[in-house]
Parts: sequence; structure tokens; C-alpha cells
Amino acid sequence: MAYGPRSAPPDPQRRTGALIGVAIIAALAIAIASIVTFIATHSERLEVPVGPAQGCLVTMDDYTTTLTWEQSINASIIVGESIRRGLPARAATIALVTAYQESDLRNLDYGDADSVGLFQQRPSQGWGTVEQIMDPWYSAGKFYEALVKVDGWETGVINDVAQAVQRSAHPEKYAQHEQKGRAWASALTGYSPAAISCIDRVENPANAAFLTDFVATVWPDTVSVTTSETGSLLLSTDSETTSWAVAQLAQIRGQEMGLVSLQAIDQTWAVSSNEYAHWQPAAAAAAPVVVTLR
Repeated sequence: MAYGPRSAPPDPQRRTGALIGVAIIAALAIAIASIVTFIATHSERLEVPVGPAQGCLVTMDDYTTTLTWEQSINASIIVGESIRRGLPARAATIALVTAYQESDLRNLDYGDADSVGLFQQRPSQGWGTVEQIMDPWYSAGKFYEALVKVDGWETGVINDVAQAVQRSAHPEKYAQHEQKGRAWASALTGYSPAAISCIDRVENPANAAFLTDFVATVWPDTVSVTTSETGSLLLSTDSETTSWAVAQLAQIRGQEMGLVSLQAIDQTWAVSSNEYAHWQPAAAAAAPVVVTLR
């Protein structure tokens, strides 16, 4: 073959280099595909361990159960409203059992027919307006108003008492939540000390006014709040049971007020961002409950 003035014979070395480059690219492609396949088929072995989700845990005897942060907040309001009304812990148990079944302790803006809120109350049935029912404090209060009108609610079967209030199409469903409801009610009313732990990954700044307002709502006459020289909040209570109710409700509301640690009677607890920290023994403090914020 004749070559013109602008043509040149093929360079064997260039051709060999190109072939080597193609081979390298092909090998890399095979290697990458193998890695992707390995990850896809062994992903469970390569997952990075993470701590529990943000929320709270309660332990009573050998039983443990958890709530998400949203559920925890709603549980604290339901129990707080029962305390504010001077009702026994059993009332809080019945309310929690009911809210577990009706909404899974979530403040739903939808439901069957016109039902909304924690207890799936219906405006058309006289429970209030949608706006009112979507306020957890209001809806819990309306539940208790109906509860105390049920004959024998203090001693009756919890499932049946809840059904008497709700008149559900599934009257037997409340019983399945009784153990969970009892555990949270017992701890949050102060009858099960050192039973709760929470995880906070948000780490909001200190908000002492939040705790002060919450305490004033739940215990307007029996709990007082002062500030120590170090900035900690000192809470004086009328009983050890109240002290534990204050402390464990404060744990749940800790994210909103920038909680770092607290002490109740002779036990102390510090918030963690990745594990459910345990309560630890402590020397007596300056007040029945001491709350330290960021």
C-alpha cells in the first residue's frame, strides 16, 4: 500500500499500548462489578452499627418497651393531665392503653369518619372542634371527663372501661396494650422509680421556662422551682412519688428544654445521644429533684 505525504505507517507500540489500556479498563470494570455485587449480597454484614433511635424506654420488673420521641411527648401529656386532675395512676393507664389502640400514641389529623387526634375523637359526636381535639392536652382532658363517668372505672377490666368511653367497633382490642400502658403510667406517675431512660440526638439549648411552665401546668400548687447558684433548677415536691413523677416526666421532655442531667432523691441520670443510660446511685442533693440544662 502506498502512503501519501500526510500518512504514516501504523506504530506497533501504540497499538500494543491501546490494547493494554482496553484490558486495564475491562479489568477495572469487572472488579467494580464484583465489589458492587458483594456489597449487594452481603450488605447486612457491612452495615455501620448505630444506637437506638431517639426516644424513651421504660423498664418495669422484667418488662421493657420503647416509644419514639413523638409518642413519648404525647404519653407525657396524657399522664400529666391525669396528675393535674388529681386522678389515680389507673386513669393514666386506661388513657394510655386507649391512645395506643386508637392512634399508636400519635396525634393523627385523620381517621375513620371524622375521627382525629390521640384518642380518635369525633367532632360530630360532641368531643370538640377539630382544632380543639388536635391539642393533646384538650383531648386527654376530654377523655378523662368521659372516663370518670363510667361506673366502676376504678376497678373494672381496663379493656372494658376503655371501650365504655370509646364505643369502638373493635371492643376487644384495648387489652393487647395493657402491659405497655401500665409500665408507662407507673413510671410517669412516680410509682416506679428510676424506670425510664431517653436518647436525645438534637441537643437543643437550655430552656428553663419550658420546664417551669410544664411543672406549673401539672402541679400548680405542690411543686416549686428555684435556681441554684450554679444554674441548676431545684424542684421541691410534696412526696417522693411526686419527685419521681417530676423527674421522669422531665426526662421525656428533656429535648425541649436542653436537658443534660437530673437527680431524683438518691439517683442520678445523664442524657446520652447513643444509648439508654442507666440511673446511678448518688448522694443527697440540695432538693428532691435537681435538673441541669445546657
